[in-house]
Amino acid sequence: MEIQLWRELLEPYQLAVDELMVKFEYLIKAHRNAGKYSPIEEVNGRVKKISSILEKMQKKKIQFEDIEKKIEDIAGIRIICQFVEDIYTVVDIIKNRSDMTVKAEKDYINNTKPSGYRSYHLIVYYDVMTLTGTKRINVEIQIRTLAMNFWATIEHSLQYKYRQNMPPHIRERLSGAAAAVIALDKEMSSVRSEIMDSQNSFQIKAHVVAEILNTIQNLYNVANKREIVKIQDEFYKIYKLDDIDVLEKFSKELDIIAEGYRAQGMENYE
Repeated sequence: MEIQLWRELLEPYQLAVDELMVKFEYLIKAHRNAGKYSPIEEVNGRVKKISSILEKMQKKKIQFEDIEKKIEDIAGIRIICQFVEDIYTVVDIIKNRSDMTVKAEKDYINNTKPSGYRSYHLIVYYDVMTLTGTKRINVEIQIRTLAMNFWATIEHSLQYKYRQNMPPHIRERLSGAAAAVIALDKEMSSVRSEIMDSQNSFQIKAHVVAEILNTIQNLYNVANKREIVKIQDEFYKIYKLDDIDVLEKFSKELDIIAEGYRAQGMENYE
């Protein structure tokens, strides 16, 4: 197949990856901006390299004209979570979305592969708008914890190096590491509520502080400098107390001050 034909084939898949990355990153940002815990820690994506597609075609005896039908992971999204419980939350989020439809799913967490590999896989239909119209393509979404992803990344590199002929002693060590990952995920789940409470408190505080600083910045344009300096000094004193309730109260008081200046500005405008 000519390079130009490969480019035409893969462009819609790159478009799908780019769009889905934006959508999942928005979910992370929306949760955090609202002071909520995000079940998604990070997301990345890729379009399968031509060399990898050729390798898969050769291995599974796939003809060029059947590439899009028989290779479902040309476009791939990987979602990383902190806890195993978050994985199933993300699965539900995806299933309830109207912009993608689940075609197939495989739970390699409750049904671990013999190698020790654990992850949750979804194949979804996703529509992209191309120059020639709407194109429905397959996208593979892998959902893992941070620990699962670390293990899978190392295992993938070793599989690539040894070309499916991994020495028994390395396979044994990987198996032991897989067991350690399971133990780590279980241990982290046991303190999940405490970790989430801590992270939520941090997100809420960061959100309130950002709102206060934004309000102070806006007041620079309408209030006198002496008053601004006074407000800033008061903010620094309150910030040192590390009390979210006091910060929220200060934020509301600032909003009232800012609203007063806005009302005054409207009167002057009239």
